Amino acid sequence: MRGPERRRADREARSARNSPATREHRQRRLPLRKSLLGRLLAVSALVAACSVAATAWLAVQTTSGAIKREQGQNLTDSARVYDTLRGHAATNAQWDGVESTVRELARTYDRRIALTTRDRRIIADSAAGGGSTPPALPAQPSAVVDPLSSDSALVADAQQPGGRAADRIDPRAVGPFRLPRGERGQLRTAAERVTECLSKFGLSSDIVDTPSGRPRIQIVGHTGDRAAAGIRCGEDELAAPTKTEARALTALNRLSDACLERKGRPGVRLRLDLSWKEGPAVDDGHAGVDDRYAGADLGAPAVWQSPGPVKTRTARPMPLADSAADRDIAGCVGTARAEQLGSHVSSPALLFIGDPDGATVPGLDLSPTNTARIVGVAALVLALTVGATLLAATRLVKPLRALTGAAQRMKDGESTEPVPVTADNEVGRLAAAFNDMAEHRARLEAQRRAMVSDVAHELRTPLSNIRGWLEGAQDGVAEPDEAFVSSLLEEAVQLQHIIDDLQDLAEADAGALRLHPEPLRTAELLAQVAAAHQGRADTAGVALRVAPPGSAPVPLLHADPVRLRQAVGNLVSNAVRHTPPGGSVTLRAYADGERLLALEVADTGQGIAAADLPHVFDRFWRAEKSRNRRTGGSGLGLAIVRKLMEAHGGSVGVTSREGEGTVFTLRLPLEPVRQP
Repeated sequence: MRGPERRRADREARSARNSPATREHRQRRLPLRKSLLGRLLAVSALVAACSVAATAWLAVQTTSGAIKREQGQNLTDSARVYDTLRGHAATNAQWDGVESTVRELARTYDRRIALTTRDRRIIADSAAGGGSTPPALPAQPSAVVDPLSSDSALVADAQQPGGRAADRIDPRAVGPFRLPRGERGQLRTAAERVTECLSKFGLSSDIVDTPSGRPRIQIVGHTGDRAAAGIRCGEDELAAPTKTEARALTALNRLSDACLERKGRPGVRLRLDLSWKEGPAVDDGHAGVDDRYAGADLGAPAVWQSPGPVKTRTARPMPLADSAADRDIAGCVGTARAEQLGSHVSSPALLFIGDPDGATVPGLDLSPTNTARIVGVAALVLALTVGATLLAATRLVKPLRALTGAAQRMKDGESTEPVPVTADNEVGRLAAAFNDMAEHRARLEAQRRAMVSDVAHELRTPLSNIRGWLEGAQDGVAEPDEAFVSSLLEEAVQLQHIIDDLQDLAEADAGALRLHPEPLRTAELLAQVAAAHQGRADTAGVALRVAPPGSAPVPLLHADPVRLRQAVGNLVSNAVRHTPPGGSVTLRAYADGERLLALEVADTGQGIAAADLPHVFDRFWRAEKSRNRRTGGSGLGLAIVRKLMEAHGGSVGVTSREGEGTVFTLRLPLEPVRQP
């Protein structure tokens, strides 16, 4: 590619890169979905969400399962402790001797167990003793131990055999119904005769002792009740109440009748199983004997019972007038029982169950299974996190490594291929910016080399001439006359001119070009420049003149007069040099809008080719390719003009037509430029 074509391509590429659309595209903020930040945030949010969800799920599953198991175990242990202490209260009129039971229960279940009265006076405390004060009891007790009123949450059996609702009075609380040794022996003997009789009929049965001491017969097998229905084996003797039971039942009947009388109800006749029929109680010492198949103990089933869920054989009471009367009778019977048993059982006590250290809720320890689940889920979350991070990091680091390699090759002076731009995100834009920088650096390097070559060439010519003349004088070939000295002086001046131009450009490039702006009249400045170049113009046969101002007045300009005369002088010098004899060079000043002032240097010379116009301000560029410094100057004048205009905050432009002439226009702001 030839020089002009290469420069044209570079100019077009540079214009495309510096176009407003390109700059706007580079400066436009990326959408969050495309940006690297957005992707990293999305990955982090996804990993965090998975981690939180997995952790929450595991925590809920593990904790809820452990709490359920712990609560179930605690409830079971508490129910056993409650049942043991309630049994003690049901069989003892006082709490005396309960300390040993409390300590044994505390050792068995590894809990702190304490009993207090309703006013919180200590009855027994497993934490007492040992020389230290036990921790304070909590404000809320675990339960109330009352043999006459059971806690439904802690009672093991909600129903009694046969489907009847469990009595709130502990079945072990029998009070005056407890049989003495003699009556127990008689009933035991009768029960043994019954079992022997049943065995003769092929029925297997067991003798079961009830809390009152009365034995009852339990048929083995679900069909035993139906098989024994027509068998008579002396059950009347076993079903008949003893004297002790008759006295207790009579006393209970009086208490219930008194309650019914207060409610306006007639009295009833109670049986041993606490069923009733109409009519007053019979105080003959044998109450309830006429109902031979009545239950043999308070709340106990009939004599004939199998372990399975068969219908019990109880005497059916007479039908009552309405259900309200039935509820009143049942309520009075319950009240009478509580009144009768009150002196035979222990008073109600508050029960406290907690940890040995005083806490009311046992601590929750992770089991090995739960620990393994936690470790497994944590490892899975960690693996997912590492995988996602590795994927994102790989996609991020790959283009960065390419940029690093290209930068290293650039540092080593190797040719750098453009880095691939694979995406329109931060990394992609970084790669594009790096490619632009590398291209610009290569272009600057080429310009630097060309400038060094041009500077060497420009300095070599005057130095060679000076050396040649001096060597000729030394050899006696040239006479050191006035013409000789004049030639040496001309070459020295040209050399000094090149050095001065290079120094001005160096200061402008480094930002060290200082300006001293002051108000000045452009007409006077142009007249001074024209006067300075008038002699050269006359020698070249070129008419140099300053155009008079138009009708509009030219405003004052704030600029550095020395630097501005230098810029206009460079343009006038070029114009005179490239204008043939008979031509003209015109200087003119006019207002270009409200904020700019234009200085124009127009000639009628040979003009500049359109292909060369973009390069006229390049350093060491001449329209003549022969690089003749006597016809083309040093090649730095127009470059200096552009730098001086930029320092003033202005610009320089050129228009030309070949064979007609060229017009250079300097545009300067009317307001003074602030120095950095």
